[in-house]
Amino acid sequence: MKQFQLARKRVEVSVGESVRVLRELQEMSQNDLSSLTGIPQSTISAIENDRVRLGVERAKVLARALQCHPGVLVFPGWDIELAAAA
Repeated sequence: MKQFQLARKRVEVSVGESVRVLRELQEMSQNDLSSLTGIPQSTISAIENDRVRLGVERAKVLARALQCHPGVLVFPGWDIELAAAA
């Protein structure tokens, strides 16, 4: 396995983009996500467009609905290799 190199991240993803991508991968509309979370659709839209900060509590609620860890939403660009080296 030494002849292979780990893939490098090529695209920066914002917090809002991570929410949108996870929502779309699960074939949910913003209205569907709003119904599951109780977060208004307009707020979900603002989060996805990076006009409103996600915040810890919203991240927990959205992560539950999107079936992922809140850290995936809050730290979409986190590189485990760089963090381990620090």
